[in-house]
Amino acid sequence: MRPVASLVVKSLVVKRLAALLSALVLALCLATAAQAHAVLIGAEPADGSVVAEAPKMVVLRFNEAVAPTAVSLLDAAGKPRDVAIRAVDQSLMVMLPAGLPQGTQVVSYRVVSQDGHPVAGSLLFSIGVVTGSAAPSGDGVLHALIWLARLGLYLGLFAGVGGVFFAAWIGQGPAGERLIIWSLKIGLVGAIASLGLQGVDLLNLPLAGLLTWAAWASAAGTSLFPALLLAIAAMLIAAFAWRSPSFGAAFTRTAIAMICVGLSFAVSGHAATASPQWLTRTALFIHGVGLAFWMGALAPLAVLAWQRKEPLLRVLRRFSMIAVPVVGLIALSGLALAVVQLESFGALIDTEYGNILVAKLVLVALLLGFAALNRWVFTPAIAREFHRTRPLQRSIALEFVLMIAILGLVALWRFTPPPRVLAMSEDVPLAVHIHTDAAMFQVLIAPGKVGQNDFVLQLMNGDASPFAAKEATLTLSLPERGVEPMERAAALGPDGYWHVRKVPLTVPGRWHMQIDALVTDFKKVTLEDDFEVR
Repeated sequence: MRPVASLVVKSLVVKRLAALLSALVLALCLATAAQAHAVLIGAEPADGSVVAEAPKMVVLRFNEAVAPTAVSLLDAAGKPRDVAIRAVDQSLMVMLPAGLPQGTQVVSYRVVSQDGHPVAGSLLFSIGVVTGSAAPSGDGVLHALIWLARLGLYLGLFAGVGGVFFAAWIGQGPAGERLIIWSLKIGLVGAIASLGLQGVDLLNLPLAGLLTWAAWASAAGTSLFPALLLAIAAMLIAAFAWRSPSFGAAFTRTAIAMICVGLSFAVSGHAATASPQWLTRTALFIHGVGLAFWMGALAPLAVLAWQRKEPLLRVLRRFSMIAVPVVGLIALSGLALAVVQLESFGALIDTEYGNILVAKLVLVALLLGFAALNRWVFTPAIAREFHRTRPLQRSIALEFVLMIAILGLVALWRFTPPPRVLAMSEDVPLAVHIHTDAAMFQVLIAPGKVGQNDFVLQLMNGDASPFAAKEATLTLSLPERGVEPMERAAALGPDGYWHVRKVPLTVPGRWHMQIDALVTDFKKVTLEDDFEVR
């Protein structure tokens, strides 16, 4: 195909895909908002507490609604015990068996947060005395495999799909074919492995769980599943595009593949579920497509420099002209995502997520340095003396190594909640759960500190069904500081909960709380408990 004809075809393809892309991004930005990466913000009994008698239930409260996948109990004698679980709003209720021995009990949980990531942890409480039980340790081998699969997936999307796109739109030739095709193969294996390992992680299975249907079915129910489907589609389309019969077909297929790359990042993960989603999802799309364009160019450019083919200088200039605005978009989108996820400069030092970001920024700075050398030093040198391609080859090789290292760091974010989620957990209300055979009351105290506090009372029967009450009264006291009981009437709100607003908790300490729920004129249910005011 003649160059002029290919440019005409390319122009038509760009116009049609621009309209399609605008519609897809708009639909993506209108997706339902959700908080990312669930965090345990409270428990009853509290973690590390010692209770006189065995509780009938353990309540785990998260900062968002979660879906339980595995909950287990290891009693003080080291014996696994069966438990029943029930999710109510943002709480997970674990019904404990009778006859627990004295000592330290370990409740291990694994839930799915709304960003599709599994969240695991353990809660320890003791009956009577503290003994030497310990929480089961995490599976480092599983996490290493998850990281490796994620790195392979990134290689397929960026070096593979990006390389095919570069060959069609910039290089218009098969340079770097071997590395590009191998990247696509590795990426496909990584995508499939990521799905299976997600299921194993969700259900807390051994690695042999990869051979079970339950692991794959469980992973398919998370938001990671559509993201991986888009990634697999991108790599398969790119593989077909490599054998396209014409430039027009290659333009269309590679453009669709790149759109799938951007969408795969925009539908799942920490940042994709952050607010405002019109910003985070758009930024993720731009960031993913921009990185694929940049990394995809490295292998073809290195091969052209090695072979010293005549089109090298023309391809270098064309790529450099487009790369400058693309790098600018990558930087702007990355900055927007960092601002949303970090929320403060201190998080760069105080959190593991921030530490990874700092390391990534250092490598990105080095990467930009090599890119600048390529554009302003090595390319002009080749223009003067065409045979001087060795410095450019080395620089591109170092760029590729730095890209792999950056992707390895990014893959670590799979295991690290962003600082904005950790900050949310610090501002959540204090939660108190009171449970007897007659009733079960869930109390939220906001902010749970000295000063004015709002109380929300969720009244339930012992089986967690709604509790019908005519009136509810809250009585608070702090005997150790001489604060006598103060009584406040609760008002039933449109949300079905009882509210007591602006209650002054003037001093810190362990306050006593009594809730009286009037069922009839002759029947009243009273529950009591203590809570700590910070």
